[in-house]
Amino acid sequence: MRDDFSSSSDASLVVAIGRYKQAALAEAYRRHAGAVFGLAKRLLLDHAQAEEIVQEVFLRLWNEPDRFDPDRGSLRSFLLAHTHGRSVDSLRSNTSRRRREDRDAHLAADAGYDVDREVWDITLASQVRDALAELNEGERAAIEMAYFGGLTYREVAERLGEAEGTVKSRIRVGLKRLRTDLQAAGITLGDH
Repeated sequence: MRDDFSSSSDASLVVAIGRYKQAALAEAYRRHAGAVFGLAKRLLLDHAQAEEIVQEVFLRLWNEPDRFDPDRGSLRSFLLAHTHGRSVDSLRSNTSRRRREDRDAHLAADAGYDVDREVWDITLASQVRDALAELNEGERAAIEMAYFGGLTYREVAERLGEAEGTVKSRIRVGLKRLRTDLQAAGITLGDH
């Protein structure tokens, strides 16, 4: 006879999960996986990573059901708290990995880096920062996310809560203004 947990409380489900009842885990998943996935997707902006987080959260529930305390809150709150923590850990890990890769690439890319080039890069960086500061907030945010954050137009649009066409337009107008400001400062793009 197969266990039916559809009418069980969340607390009863967790007790049954602690007794290795797979049907209890399946019912907890049926009830809460959508919310867990939704939060992970909203935080990570990546479908595949969000699916991995869902898998990790429910695997942890299976392996450590005693960590859930019904006196401290609902099972959904417990699962969402773990989802948030794992998602933030994933974002931090990805950021650290990218920084490490960028640093390593920078060190390996140009062993013969000369002083003239370094002075030019510092000057250019300063001019770009000044020109970015002159842009309006919408243009600056979109450009920073797309070019410095490595996000696609769609990802920028999702993060800003704007239409993708609006984001593309802001980036295009902002880049034209940046080019004009940099040229006015005596920097011809394409040099060096």
